[in-house]
This record gives sequence, structure tokens and C-alpha cells, in this order.
Amino acid sequence: MGRILNQSELAQAAEAAKRQNKKVVSTNGCFDILHVGHARILKQARDLGDCLFVGLNSDASVKRLKGPERPINNEGDRAELLAALAAVDFVYIFEEDTPVEFLTAVKPNVHVKGADYSASDLAETPVVESFGGVVQLLALVPLKSTTALVEKIKTKD
Repeated sequence: MGRILNQSELAQAAEAAKRQNKKVVSTNGCFDILHVGHARILKQARDLGDCLFVGLNSDASVKRLKGPERPINNEGDRAELLAALAAVDFVYIFEEDTPVEFLTAVKPNVHVKGADYSASDLAETPVVESFGGVVQLLALVPLKSTTALVEKIKTKD
């Protein structure tokens, strides 16, 4: 089993971590153009436990969420970049618009999102709480986002 998992490997890896009494942490997102904000939140997420699972929106999901010009990088490249980071243990590409199925398989002790969200507004919160996990919001790096980077590139002469 590598670090980029298919659906059956995802459940196996999560179950193996729990059998070893590891605290499982998860996060999810598009991670279209990796930047310092991503690196910091992934490191902070990993520091909350023993094993970090990252749910990655598929290309089709990113298009539905961000528009027809996204993603900039394809899902294979995005998954490989995430898997290369020391903070990330496993990456799983999901097709849905929310990570509910990913979270149902992983059953993390902690699910991390950026503080630009409210836990009460996330589709993930009731799912994570249903198996005893918690949603933790982490502060973002100001003015660092893929959307901001794309806009900056578009406005360059």
C-alpha cells in the first residue's frame, strides 16, 4: 500500500492506525496550487495526532466547486505533491462535493478545516461527531489562497 490510497486501502489504513492506538486526523480540500498556507495547516493538522489522512477533491469535484477553469493541476499531480509532504501520511481522491464518504471510511478522531469555515456550517461536522470525533478549526495564513494566486497570475502584464 502506498501513500495515495484507493477506496479499499483507505478503510484498511484507517483501521490499521486505530488498531495501533494512533490518533487519526483528517482534512480535505482541493489543494490546487500548493502554497505556504496549505503547508502550515497540514503541519498543524498532523501535529494534532499520529496519522494524517487528506481527502482530495477530484478534478470533476473541483470543477463543480470552483468553476470550469479549475483545477489548474490535475488530481494525480495534486495527490502526488500532497503525498510527498512529510506532514501527510495518506491521500485519498474523492469524487463527491463533500468529504462525507471519505470521513465515514476514516472515522478520524479529529477533522481539521480552516477557520474561514464554521463547524456548524460544515456537512462533515455531524458525520465526524457521530463516531465521537471532533472538528477543529485552524487559523489560516492571511491573504494566502489558491484563488488569490490565480487572480494574481491573471492580472500580471
